[in-house]
Amino acid sequence: MTRAVAISLKIPDNTAFTAAVALRRLGLGVERVERSEIRFFDDGGDVPALIERIAADETIFNPNKHRVTVLDAPAPRPGELWIEPLGGGITIAWRLLAHDDAVLDPEALRAAAERLLCNPAIERAVY
Repeated sequence: MTRAVAISLKIPDNTAFTAAVALRRLGLGVERVERSEIRFFDDGGDVPALIERIAADETIFNPNKHRVTVLDAPAPRPGELWIEPLGGGITIAWRLLAHDDAVLDPEALRAAAERLLCNPAIERAVY
């Protein structure tokens, strides 16, 4: 079975912080932004083995700074949008959170993609 896996930083993410500041300046009610790489793997029916396999791959995972989350579905979670390169490559997930960690509504996600996070000439936003 193909699984979507989010690989995110567990150390401060300057890119996500900068995006949050820029989105606030653009008038969106963003308090915090989380960013992760979305990768797809065949789990062979064994999720713990998949996590071990990812953790052993030093080209994508450093245990000192990354965490792995196996997603329930290969689609963006609530409050999240994925930016996919049109020519293929690594998908980036942006999770936008408002005050008290409430997720932003779909309209605000679209505005964030259109105003800052997605370049439609080379990327596609997935909600």
